[in-house]
Amino acid sequence: MKISTDSVLIGAWAGVDDSKFILDIGTGSGIIALMLAQRSNAQIDAIDMDEDACSQAKDNFSKSKWGKRVNIFQSSLQNFFPNKKYDLIISNPPYFPLPNSHKEKEGTHGKYTHMLPFVELVEGVIRLLSPTGCFYVIFPVHEGAFFTNEAEKRKLFLTDYVWVKTTTRKKFPKRILMKFELSEKPINDNKLFIIQNDSGYTEEYKELTKDYYLKF
Repeated sequence: MKISTDSVLIGAWAGVDDSKFILDIGTGSGIIALMLAQRSNAQIDAIDMDEDACSQAKDNFSKSKWGKRVNIFQSSLQNFFPNKKYDLIISNPPYFPLPNSHKEKEGTHGKYTHMLPFVELVEGVIRLLSPTGCFYVIFPVHEGAFFTNEAEKRKLFLTDYVWVKTTTRKKFPKRILMKFELSEKPINDNKLFIIQNDSGYTEEYKELTKDYYLKF
């Protein structure tokens, strides 16, 4: 499976702190789970509905030095009921609307919200998050605003966010990185993160992702 810039961004930006239990929702190839395993000592559970994704994630976990701390479960969030709460939950979730054709539905569980509507994502996070835990997520800007509205109506509060522009030439941000908690707090000042400028990757992006890219 292709590793997206979105996954790299959210995996690098999320603060692991002293998390003991982490959940990666919609793990795909397992990249985010492995990124968090690399810079924490946490036990990590990764879930995905897709059988092929789970098989690939399991293979990637087994070949890494952190494999003993990462578990893969083939499950939807809606049907996932572990006997624990998580200090950190993270997701690069689906955000496209319902596909137009049956063909588009096949093999695309990770893209379309009909498999994990925003409301059900919020409710799942609230059910599984520890009282002092954090939820990290990345969305396109418009979808991020809609998700925040649904989350805060259910008492899951936005406490930090960063606008992301792919290049300095873009007038508007393309993505938003967001952190949510179960208690309301003053939101940190609005920040802008730029991936590339005219000379290549920005120093800010290199610093954020240097532990994961050999070229940095």
